[in-house]
Amino acid sequence: AELGPTFIKLAQLPSSRADILPEPYLSAIGTLQDRVPADPSDAIRRVVESELGAPIPDVFEEFDDEPLAAASLGQVHPARVDGREVVVKVLRPGVEASVALDLDISFRALFWINILFPNHHVRGLTNVIREFSVRVKDEMDFVQEAANMHRFQRAFGHDRKFRTPEVLDEYTRRRVLVMEMCEGTKIDRLEGHFRSGRLSFRQVMEALTTVYLQMMMVDGFMHADPHPGNLLVQDDGTIVLLDWGAVVEVPRYTRESILGIAIALGRDDLDSVINEMYRLGMISPEVSRGEIREAATEILRIVERAKTTNRQAIVEDVLAEILDTFYTWPLMLPQELVYFLRTAALIEGLAFTYDPRFDGLTFIRGIIVDNRAALMRSTRQQPQQIARNFMEESQAVVRSVRDLVTRAEREELRVRVHPRDIQAQERFLHLQARRLLLSIFASVTAVITSILFIALRNWWLLGIGLFSALVMFVIVLFIPTHLLSNPLRHARGIRPTNGA
Repeated sequence: AELGPTFIKLAQLPSSRADILPEPYLSAIGTLQDRVPADPSDAIRRVVESELGAPIPDVFEEFDDEPLAAASLGQVHPARVDGREVVVKVLRPGVEASVALDLDISFRALFWINILFPNHHVRGLTNVIREFSVRVKDEMDFVQEAANMHRFQRAFGHDRKFRTPEVLDEYTRRRVLVMEMCEGTKIDRLEGHFRSGRLSFRQVMEALTTVYLQMMMVDGFMHADPHPGNLLVQDDGTIVLLDWGAVVEVPRYTRESILGIAIALGRDDLDSVINEMYRLGMISPEVSRGEIREAATEILRIVERAKTTNRQAIVEDVLAEILDTFYTWPLMLPQELVYFLRTAALIEGLAFTYDPRFDGLTFIRGIIVDNRAALMRSTRQQPQQIARNFMEESQAVVRSVRDLVTRAEREELRVRVHPRDIQAQERFLHLQARRLLLSIFASVTAVITSILFIALRNWWLLGIGLFSALVMFVIVLFIPTHLLSNPLRHARGIRPTNGA
């Protein structure tokens, strides 16, 4: 909180991105919580009155200055309006300017990090923060958050197992959101309900998995902040989803590719996995297909081990192995899929608190099978669209062939060395030049020290100078070159294990 209102939220972004950061950093970042001290009540009241255009007593019958919760962007106060118990979500005063400053500092730091360590991990981190800079603007617009809640209600209004708080649109503004007070128990505190039989553990887990699967793969509109504080379970088993500032749009082509990868993994179809990875933008253009085949082969091995292992299959362990593959090879995980995988790990973690024998992979696989028809319908293209795509791709192939023939006739074809090879050569030459300069500097130091000793007869000066030259020679001769190339990659080696 001392570093700015968005520092913790910004720092938490990579906490589930094991494809761009090694485990020690993930563990440290994962301990951060989006909790900050509440703003003074006078400042909050001024925001509410400014947005509603009237004194608080003229709008609310009651307004509690003590917040129910305070986070980096806003805080929530209980109130009463028109005889109804409500909560008022208020944007923190001055938070927009603070966010702009925090992002400016972050991008300045990333600029230099990209220069010093130009690798796919840093590029991935840059993309994550760039996406956050766009998304956080929506999180600070409570009218947009209300629209997100209405959209969910339209999609799931027929299903009584899920709901969001009802928004009071007449009292909602850009910096103030008024909605009904929803009673319920946090989803990680249901042990008493399960023990007494008031709620069914399996039904709650199935409902939670189903709603996120449908949001991700059917509706293409996903609640992007799933944690126990945002998931309430009411006495009748209804799940209430809170905090709709962060949502993710999942385009149809992304859903199609994710489903295609899942089907290809089930069939051990390596080429289809690679093609869908290209389609999702998970692979940089400069990466050779041979490297991608190695990565895809490793992912297939992980999935096969999960299917055939005798021990209990744990979703989090399987995800950790897959993300480790993404870290090792230059692959980038789509942000939409990151949220869904994080939700899967959350559901499994919750389930383990109630049932240590819970088999996450088998459970999720069963949910997918039960919803297979809806998933296929949501990604199935109409015949007209299939024909249109085929014609467009055919035209693109014809244009490419025609361009190739034209260039050949004009003798304009060029052989291009793969960028990855060029980068490796540049790195090698750069490091060898650095070693050469250090050797020259060590030699010059030794010569100058000797000359000064002859003139001054100072043994201390001679000792310090020759020792400094010796240290530089040791660095040149014995420090391995590869240790200077990518510090994040070598940090990966100290990843802790979860046991046998």
